[in-house]
Amino acid sequence: MDNAVEMVNPGPIALVGGEEFMPGNEPQDELLVRVAAALPSDRPAFVIATAAARQGADRAVENAVRWFAGLGLDLEELPVRTRGKANAPDVAAMARRGRFFYLLGGDPGIVPATLRGTAAWSAVTEAWREGAPLAGSSAGAMALGEWTLIRSRMPGDSQRQPRDGLALLPRVAILPHFDDFGERWIESATASLSGRDAVLLGVDARSAAVWADGTWHAMGRGTVTVIDAHGERRRIPPGDAITGLPAPRA
Repeated sequence: MDNAVEMVNPGPIALVGGEEFMPGNEPQDELLVRVAAALPSDRPAFVIATAAARQGADRAVENAVRWFAGLGLDLEELPVRTRGKANAPDVAAMARRGRFFYLLGGDPGIVPATLRGTAAWSAVTEAWREGAPLAGSSAGAMALGEWTLIRSRMPGDSQRQPRDGLALLPRVAILPHFDDFGERWIESATASLSGRDAVLLGVDARSAAVWADGTWHAMGRGTVTVIDAHGERRRIPPGDAITGLPAPRA
């Protein structure tokens, strides 16, 4: 049929534990770049700075552009720092053409509040379902879960409570920087998610849980830890398959 549409599998997803755009992240980022390079070159590749909108977003975008240029991929910013921009038709049209998306770190509460239910985020997920890679680091990764964990008190970082995320990953809450401070979130996150059959995913800095070709794998310099609803932990070294982690909502 002349108007037939070729079906494409969803692109890979990378959940990075933080310290993105630094040595040690090459395994997951090179995989994302290879997938993006196989898509039409006239489609743009985007960095999404929503999480950093209140704290040095321009510098974070510059770091992303510089890092991925070194890996052979030119990035530009998808301008979705506010909900108004994320609902703008021209921005949604830009996103729909994208062949690569990377959500930066920053404030874990801002991303879902800004992007959930918007035209631009719908376009991003449609492009992902047609093969575009999608990644997030730290707060950007947290936002992709069913819940994102925010501070339950100020000051204090170890006490966390769930808020609705973008829910691309059902039943999952992500604990970035797990080798540094993320592990301290387990107790409060487990208590606040009791009865929801939640899976906590701890990801070390410069490491990632990567979903590609229907399976999850640990990549990068550190490890990934899966904590089920019963508190059982499984620590997965780089290169090994990750079990017990739900597939994305494709």
